[in-house]
Amino acid sequence: MYYEVVPEGKVETLTYEYSDSLLPGQIVLVPLARRVVPGVVIKKVAQPEFKTKSILKVLYSKPLPRHLLAVMDFIHKYYLVPMGSTVSLVLPNGVEKKRRKTEQMFGDVSSSAKSASVPLNPHQKKALEGLQKALGATKLLFGVTGSGKTNIYLTEALNALKRQKSTILLVPEIALTSQLVQVFTEFFGEKVVVMHSRQTEAERHLVFNSLLGSETPKVVIGPRSALFAPLSDIGLIIVDEEHESTYYQENAPKYSAIRVASYMAKELSCSCILGSATPTVADYYIAKQKGSLIPLTERAKSGAIKPEVKIIDFKNRDAFLKNRYFSNALIKAFSDNLELGRQTLIFHNRRGSAPLTICENCGEEVVCPNCRLPLTLHADSFELVCHTCGYHELVPKNCPKCGTAGLIHKGFGTKLLENELKRLFPAARVMRFDADNKKGEGLEAVYSEVRDGKVDILVGTQGLAKGLDLPKLATVGVVQADAGLALPDFAAEERVFQLLTQVMGRVGRGHLDTAEVIIQTFRPEHPVIGFAINEDYEGFAEYLLKQRRLGGFPPYKYVLKLEITLKTEALAIKKVQEVAKRLSIDNRLAVSPPMPAFHEQTARGYTWQVIVRSRSRGALTEACAGLDKNFKVSLDPPGLL
Repeated sequence: MYYEVVPEGKVETLTYEYSDSLLPGQIVLVPLARRVVPGVVIKKVAQPEFKTKSILKVLYSKPLPRHLLAVMDFIHKYYLVPMGSTVSLVLPNGVEKKRRKTEQMFGDVSSSAKSASVPLNPHQKKALEGLQKALGATKLLFGVTGSGKTNIYLTEALNALKRQKSTILLVPEIALTSQLVQVFTEFFGEKVVVMHSRQTEAERHLVFNSLLGSETPKVVIGPRSALFAPLSDIGLIIVDEEHESTYYQENAPKYSAIRVASYMAKELSCSCILGSATPTVADYYIAKQKGSLIPLTERAKSGAIKPEVKIIDFKNRDAFLKNRYFSNALIKAFSDNLELGRQTLIFHNRRGSAPLTICENCGEEVVCPNCRLPLTLHADSFELVCHTCGYHELVPKNCPKCGTAGLIHKGFGTKLLENELKRLFPAARVMRFDADNKKGEGLEAVYSEVRDGKVDILVGTQGLAKGLDLPKLATVGVVQADAGLALPDFAAEERVFQLLTQVMGRVGRGHLDTAEVIIQTFRPEHPVIGFAINEDYEGFAEYLLKQRRLGGFPPYKYVLKLEITLKTEALAIKKVQEVAKRLSIDNRLAVSPPMPAFHEQTARGYTWQVIVRSRSRGALTEACAGLDKNFKVSLDPPGLL
């Protein structure tokens, strides 16, 4: 008998022979060139005219659920990746190895559930009714920070369990799983299964085995890879903090977990709930158009208070008499909180480390006249360049707005801030949380100490802005709120708004009778900062959608970025110009002039890019069909439905 099998690797479906009958979805071992690799059976086929190799071994008698085969095919076609690359998403590493069962396979879970119902306030009940009535499989739960989205997730998961259906709950960060696992375990006990990348190969394999062979419904919690858990009866998919970029896998095979979750829900005829206080404007726009936007605008806790927000202008040096990085107001907050045993959180967006070209006098930043995106300084040629459309100009001697010779290029990072705080407050316990943390130093490793107030001052990047509920946190300080606005990216303003809103939501959650947010910025008048401090998402969305329409960005147009890296700059330019010329023939496409990439020169060579826009995603995927395999393709912003 002959079968189409997808072997793991950068290959397409191949035909193999086997003596026994096999089912679609069965996991097998097959020879591929000089290697032996795992693969997935797709279907039985007629005997081909060419000679075939034999399947070596059947690893599992029970096949993968049918929806995972459909998902593999969807990712292959939608994201233009080899079919074999999708195998690594659905199978754990070392799937061919035998494992011994170990205790604590799923983390620390209790043996029985505590409760069969979740307390809901009137606003949550109304949102729940809205979710159940909303059109389409995918719904957007637009809930302000602290509105109690978790209680709605719990209720919907309990409803799925009553129907003997499993739930997948995706979270953006491993650090956030511990909080949600604790809450969900109180209700679901040993039905909770945790999947994440910090588990060993053996642990992930054992979890996979248990889920594939499970006859009872489960609640699987984890980052984007948990979406591919081999559950047979899925009744609900939840994506918490749906706006987070971590839901988009940058390395091959590229895919958006938001888009795949939406496809899966449609395939399975179940609900997919996207939850966020700051959804991407593309998802917000589309959900509103489709009638699947569910608002949850009231905070859940009666003791929750709106924080007092102070805006400190970085250009006013009188406000920084005691320190060049921390304003007088922040220094006072540090001292007061230390005296009263309260915590202070200092947030600095690492993404703002790119050189910021700004006027020290008026705060004006030089932007591209075509794309309305910040220009990037190229120190070697002393030019400001737009990496989207190719516009460039020499760095002006004077500010284009106020005319003074006050243009500066500056930036600083979290490590410097940590050292400065330790110097200023030697008796305080200061901890930094960012991408430079070593294993065992991350927030998830010391979360209980942080929650209990044993850390006085927290310094960090995006991880501190997401989902944390710290009872002793009194003050949030944003060191340079406008830093992220300097990036040459159409989503830069959106990320700044999201991060500011999220980090402001860490205080005023009903634990203390005080809540303070101190925002330092060179651009206090910038509309994005104004929308964030006023908690005005609708105003922000209207502002940004207008910008996106004028610039030709999502949700109004799809954007394709093509990058190629070659040994010499001349070769890279020649190749990218050839492609741009060929694509320009198609009148469905708007092709920008070829430009150097943001990181133009690396150890691998020179990288040049071309940006292509279109109202038709199909036109963009067709444009990719005849491309040189060396081209790196980026299509879709994270989360676009």
